[in-house]
Amino acid sequence: MDIKKDVQKQFGRSADAYVKSKGHSKGADLKKLVEMACPTGREEVLDVATGGGHTANALAPLVQKVTALDLTPEMLAAAERFIKGNGHANVVFVAGDAEKLPFPDETFDIVTCRIAPHHFPNVEHFIREAYRVLKAGGQFLVDDNVAPEDDEFDHFYNEIEKMRDYSHYRAWKKTEWLQMLELNGFETQQLYRFEKRFEFESWCDRMHLSDIEKTALNELIVKASEKVKHKFRIQLNDTQVVSFLGEAMLLQATKL
Repeated sequence: MDIKKDVQKQFGRSADAYVKSKGHSKGADLKKLVEMACPTGREEVLDVATGGGHTANALAPLVQKVTALDLTPEMLAAAERFIKGNGHANVVFVAGDAEKLPFPDETFDIVTCRIAPHHFPNVEHFIREAYRVLKAGGQFLVDDNVAPEDDEFDHFYNEIEKMRDYSHYRAWKKTEWLQMLELNGFETQQLYRFEKRFEFESWCDRMHLSDIEKTALNELIVKASEKVKHKFRIQLNDTQVVSFLGEAMLLQATKL
């Protein structure tokens, strides 16, 4: 099945869960992203793969206009209910593909994308599109789960994410992000690393895993090497995974 159809199927049935997800709605990274954007009230913002709409919702009262874009109609509808329910009237909602943005060149002052690029099959297409639609000197704020630099850790993290969520494509390393951005015309300004604790049950339930699928994923994590268990701070209760620690990157770049 096409990865983008996988994304639409997976998030279509999980839309409300993502609006309510504490990690998406209340993460420290969201507050930091808004702070880094340093809005003046005059900006036009594009929030790509808006998901539950949390970034668009946080920026709406601080800028002139936000365009919230998402590939999945159900997710876009859930974000619209959430944002309009909070009284924000300066947000418009557009169905569209992050890798082929339906906007003219140099339209936006800020482009944001939070906890989504690991679903994009060609993230460099997205980066080029973000560059294209930004005005000169515009800000690109990207926030996503990342894989550690060590190849064994990278493989483990992407394997368990793919096993949990078939629409997961790849969590990139921090160095890969820096290289892709700078090779495509951006200048890196700031990078922050955040730790993210994943509670196994809620992490699985958000993707509607069956008991059989949960058991297989639990077994894979339990059988990981001691080196991996130490790196990801895997917490076990006997043979049951309780939680593990991942990481995310929040990066600010400007269009030269």
